[in-house]
Amino acid sequence: MMTRNTNPLELDAGAMRSMVEQAMDRIVAHIESLPDQPASAIEGGGELARSLAESLPETGSPFTELLELLFDRVVPCSFNTAAPSYMAYIPSGGLFHSAVADLIADSVNRYVGVWLAAPGLAQLETNVVRWLCEMVGYPHTAGGILTSGGSLANFTAVVTARQERLPEDFLRGTLYVSEQVHHSILKAATLAGFPARNTRPVAVDGSFRLRLDELERQLAADRRDGYQPFLVVASAGTTNTGSVDDLEALADLAEQHQLWLHTDAAYGGFFALTERGRDVMQGLHRADSITLDPHKGLFLPYGNGSLLVRDPETLRRTHSIQADYMPSMQADDDRVDFCEISPELSRDFRGLRTWLPIKMHGIGVFRSNLDEKLDLARWAAAELVKIPDIELVADPQLSLVVFRLVPDGVPAPELDQLNQSLLENINRRQHVFLTGTALRDLPKGGAFVLRICVLSFRTHRSHVEACIADVRLAVQELVREPAAMAVGDVR
Repeated sequence: MMTRNTNPLELDAGAMRSMVEQAMDRIVAHIESLPDQPASAIEGGGELARSLAESLPETGSPFTELLELLFDRVVPCSFNTAAPSYMAYIPSGGLFHSAVADLIADSVNRYVGVWLAAPGLAQLETNVVRWLCEMVGYPHTAGGILTSGGSLANFTAVVTARQERLPEDFLRGTLYVSEQVHHSILKAATLAGFPARNTRPVAVDGSFRLRLDELERQLAADRRDGYQPFLVVASAGTTNTGSVDDLEALADLAEQHQLWLHTDAAYGGFFALTERGRDVMQGLHRADSITLDPHKGLFLPYGNGSLLVRDPETLRRTHSIQADYMPSMQADDDRVDFCEISPELSRDFRGLRTWLPIKMHGIGVFRSNLDEKLDLARWAAAELVKIPDIELVADPQLSLVVFRLVPDGVPAPELDQLNQSLLENINRRQHVFLTGTALRDLPKGGAFVLRICVLSFRTHRSHVEACIADVRLAVQELVREPAAMAVGDVR
């Protein structure tokens, strides 16, 4: 005779179904209302956070009450990163397919860090890595790992390059980055043990791309001073302007100087799926390592990055450590023990988040969405230059547009404040959420600029039109007669 289970942590079938159904009611309602939600709603965030602080609970609360707390109070007070109107920073789409994949992966709770523990699931993740390699033009022999994001991928790349190119005493090693490089590279160099002075920022040209002549000058100077150059980092889509370095020329230079070439393509790399993206990123496949973020260009939820390498043995030589309690690792090249080629031993089964949506739709749907984003960025740029006193700071190479307001007669010291006011004016309307950044040595002085980054699979022409309309109205409010604000403002 079976005894009734009384452990509240072991839910029966009815309880499990009830939880999922209740959660799904709130999730579906939330997603369906995304187009009508404000792009950002963080007012009162400090008060909310203080009200949520609590001691460890001894007894539980009803699930329905917890759902109400999350969806009615906690989730709404945030940057609305899943909304079509979110064009700030580098958006992450948040495909629902990946949320379902996580429910499956977390429920079956299998370990994939060692091939032997779940051969089939490890193979699915291996497939995902090989698909990513195919997308960037790497050969079939290439490999890599899935990570929590670009920061861990860049850190792993720097450590691997250090192991491959420098002796055990590596403190004379120097690495070279664009002035526009993502700050995670600088953090990675520090965490990899390099003093800040060993990282050499290289000047950029008028299109915000790394200058090769300046790089060669610094390489020669460092060698004369007894340093050992070992790594150059290229950018395939910078966060500031979306600029793409001359990857082909950098690959030539890296080969000539025997440098490890790492390309941070976290934002831009997946545009290589499109014809225009491939044209911009010629030479991407020649890098020794590449960072790609599926939670950007493949529209997945946050927490999905990757590091790809031309030679997987470089990862193995860097990360392989033996332990008596571990099973035997695989000798077959087709069987990957991810713990052998990455910093992580215990980790989630993150491969399903990418595998499921690609298997359900095929890569063509993703390619079409990326092409649409390229079109929208170019349309936005063309519309911005029609607005009086708006200056396009950099022509969009991918899906990121950078601009600012530069009226005649405004002194350079006041331009930054004017553009910060413009950004606040745009975001105040809550139809769209944009962010700014600072760029040095702009021709008319000042540094603060505004960014429109179009990347979410939910963002379409109507949303970008609304964005440009708000930019136009905000400009009128700042530099035109007050009466002009009402012209055409029927929303």
